[in-house]
Amino acid sequence: MRRRNTRPRAFDPDPDAPKQCCDAPGCTQEAGYRAPRSRTTLNQYFWFCLEHVREYNARWDFYKGMSAAQIEAHLRADVAWDRPSWKIGHMGRQPFSEEDVLDPLDILNASRAARANRHKESREPKTPPPLRDPLETMGLRWPVSLDEVKARYKALAREHHPDANNGDLDAEERFKIINVAYAALRAHFTANTTEDFERSA
Repeated sequence: MRRRNTRPRAFDPDPDAPKQCCDAPGCTQEAGYRAPRSRTTLNQYFWFCLEHVREYNARWDFYKGMSAAQIEAHLRADVAWDRPSWKIGHMGRQPFSEEDVLDPLDILNASRAARANRHKESREPKTPPPLRDPLETMGLRWPVSLDEVKARYKALAREHHPDANNGDLDAEERFKIINVAYAALRAHFTANTTEDFERSA
């Protein structure tokens, strides 16, 4: 058994149509189809029979009588659903201020700080990966010169040398680590100096 389709067809009369004759002059057919009276009164309707609503729709031109500039302005307004709009960074005609925003979680300040840190990091030269641990051991930050490394090594050697710590094993172990870090840094600077000399020769 085939199921009957109860959905109305697209050209069926409007069930809410008033019981009246078609608004077309001289037509006595029952009106079942609405059509807007004008572009300025889209919620007010003519009621036509099927034949006359087709004729009306064929002649309908929403933009009739409007200049090209008026049509362009209307299309632009439609993009924002006829709501007011303004440039990004402005609220209405006034420039946007972060002080106007309720921010109980302090998200704006946090994002500003993160951006500042990223900007700072992007400007600072990056530490060569092999030197990160030696520099951390020596308590130095990149960029650094060989003279700074030597001066720092002398200060740390005086502090952690076993003779200055009565043979303390922890100080001795720390002194060994410092020596390894210093050797790595010195080798880096020596290699770069050699390369520079060879390039200039």
